[in-house]
Amino acid sequence: MTPYPSFPRQTLALFGWLALCFTASATSLFISVDGWHYALIKPSWNPPSWVFAPAWTLLYILMAVSAWLVWRVGGWRVQTKALCLFMVQWALNLLWTPLFFGIHRPDLALIDILALWLTISITLLAFWQVRRLASVLLLPYLAWVTFATALNFTIWRLNP
Repeated sequence: MTPYPSFPRQTLALFGWLALCFTASATSLFISVDGWHYALIKPSWNPPSWVFAPAWTLLYILMAVSAWLVWRVGGWRVQTKALCLFMVQWALNLLWTPLFFGIHRPDLALIDILALWLTISITLLAFWQVRRLASVLLLPYLAWVTFATALNFTIWRLNP
């Protein structure tokens, strides 16, 4: 077992992982949720808009802590595979908003979110081998993305 980094380094790293995870939401700053989104036919089980900000806030915190816990066990040098998987899923997460809201392509967003779901699942398994708690912290994220995938699919089907 590799010794943990010093406390100041751990603290800086945790803030770094938090900053990274929250930057995935930054794409929404450049996207206008215009009349297109409001005009979409949505299923009755579509959550109200106010649910998304608190849900994603919690998910980004859980994601960051999860990655940080894995990073603490040897850093990038030892956990290259697990942390690179995390970064791939993060990039796919980052891409979804511009695809769905930016260029109004629920079909491309659906392909992205399916790849995201698969990558989160693989990341979860990789994290399990390093630190089980890190894996467990990703379960709400996987559950939310599962729900979001069903919602994305339904919106795509309802709006040909």
